[in-house]
Amino acid sequence: MSAESASLTNSRLAALCAEETRDAAQDYEARFDEITRRGRDRFLARDWRGSHDDAAERLRLYSRVLDCLTSRIEELMGERFRERSIWSATKAVYSSLIAQSIRFEVAESFFNSLTRRVFTTEGVDQAIEFVDTDFDAPPHPPDDKLFRTYSGASLPELLADAFTDSGGADFARERWRHLELATAAAAERIASAVPPHKCGALEIYRGVFYRGRGAYLVGRLSADDAATPVAFCLRHPDENGLALDAVLIGEGDLAILFSYTRAYFRVRAPSPYELVQWLRQLMPAKRVADLYNSIGYNRHSKTEFYRDFVRHLEQSRDQFVAAEGARGMVMLVFTLPSYDVVFKLIRDRFEAPKESDRADVMRRYRFVFEHDRAGRLVEAHEFEHLRIPCERFEASLLANLVRDASRTVRIEGPDLLIAHAYVERRVRPLNLFFGECDEEAAIAAACDFAQSIKDLAASNIFAGDLLTKNFGVTRRGRVVFYDYDELCLLTDCNFRTMPQARSYEEEISAEPWFSVREGDIFPEEFPSFLFFPESARAALVAQHGDLFHPDFWRGVQEKLRAGELPEIPPYAQERRLGSRAGSAGVAATSRAQGGLRVGA
Repeated sequence: MSAESASLTNSRLAALCAEETRDAAQDYEARFDEITRRGRDRFLARDWRGSHDDAAERLRLYSRVLDCLTSRIEELMGERFRERSIWSATKAVYSSLIAQSIRFEVAESFFNSLTRRVFTTEGVDQAIEFVDTDFDAPPHPPDDKLFRTYSGASLPELLADAFTDSGGADFARERWRHLELATAAAAERIASAVPPHKCGALEIYRGVFYRGRGAYLVGRLSADDAATPVAFCLRHPDENGLALDAVLIGEGDLAILFSYTRAYFRVRAPSPYELVQWLRQLMPAKRVADLYNSIGYNRHSKTEFYRDFVRHLEQSRDQFVAAEGARGMVMLVFTLPSYDVVFKLIRDRFEAPKESDRADVMRRYRFVFEHDRAGRLVEAHEFEHLRIPCERFEASLLANLVRDASRTVRIEGPDLLIAHAYVERRVRPLNLFFGECDEEAAIAAACDFAQSIKDLAASNIFAGDLLTKNFGVTRRGRVVFYDYDELCLLTDCNFRTMPQARSYEEEISAEPWFSVREGDIFPEEFPSFLFFPESARAALVAQHGDLFHPDFWRGVQEKLRAGELPEIPPYAQERRLGSRAGSAGVAATSRAQGGLRVGA
């Protein structure tokens, strides 16, 4: 600490720290916006590698800015770095500095992230954190109206105007391959799904939602008091121009597009608050936290989740119980029946044959956070230092947590303190689903299970443990993977053909009679792990039997090593428009993405 800093009064020091934090938050927002704006340029230039790198850079930006800020604040405060009275004053000054910010809520979460780095607060501390927001809404509306409205013409004409007037995205008519065919096909699709009286006006958000190789125009068709959510999925497959690949209609379709199993969008959002509130009108079943997450504000998403969780605890009376499904050898998993998430705590000791350790598990969860989840991996948010009343836990669960996760939990007075947890959306374990569904649903789930493995492979992920207990079915009917302790890069695996026994003794041997190295995988053994209803198993083998041969896996590896970046569309095959819309040649790595036909 400099002599000048040492001579500062507490109030002046608090003011300086608040200004430094405000400046860092603004720096983060500016750099976040810069990366986001590049989404348009990457899309128009078909620079998919650059788009992929931008997504990774934006994910890491928050921590990098916060690292620098923490060091600067520690330098300023010196020996007073952990004096709560100064931090309380800093928060008050900071609140006044962000009072006119249109992104006040993101700025509040940024301050919370800083204080939680300084103080390992168990629970929350209203004095030094924005436990509840200081503001109800932005101080003023954004400069531009959230959406553009098109009306007074035929639906194909409205669509043509919307597709070529996309908020500065430069989707001019000359950039399109077959604009007239695209609008005609889209209008026909909409007319078949939406009653004519509901097609009075088209509202499209002013910003384009970019992700992977796609650009998405999101809005609604409205007339009178009725509105139908819609999204138009654009691709840029080659130098011949833009193509309309799919039309999504209704809340169910948009919910899958904005799924928690997908990477974040890059979308211009001068006021994230206003955008999220508007999106919630389209998808009222989505939590506010989920929508912030989908547009890249994952840290503020955690703030919104925690606030919602605390409110739910206050308004409910049920107890936490062990989550349904097979007992985990690495994780202790529990849930509150009235709240659709699960909490996952790393066990102190892993049961055989698990050979990984705590650090390995955390690395894999971090990998999932940074990797393209391909619509098949449930995102896990990390939380630290949670405080929950012991009385909210079922007695046997509480005893198990204290016994088997003592490195993570402890009881203090009336509360259970949880030092570290992963929180994921609750899904129905696939093994339980098979025990309660009819034959048709079982066949659909088995085939989507196989497709999920292929989708993960295309994104360079091998799930490791293919037992159905590690997969789940979402409320939209899609099969997803949620057990990450053996997950690895597909390109790190060695897929081998099973050697043929040379004698009867080798054939009946209980132990492998051939050498097996770390990373060796024998796809021909996979069927022995698939405990499905017989009809479902037969359908899986008929449609996806290539999973059980090394050639399939080696082929995927060759493409990945050649630098291919596959795209797995966030919509079902039947949502695509085909060559009529000028989308012939748009590569689709995945077959039908709709799961069990529920809302997809």
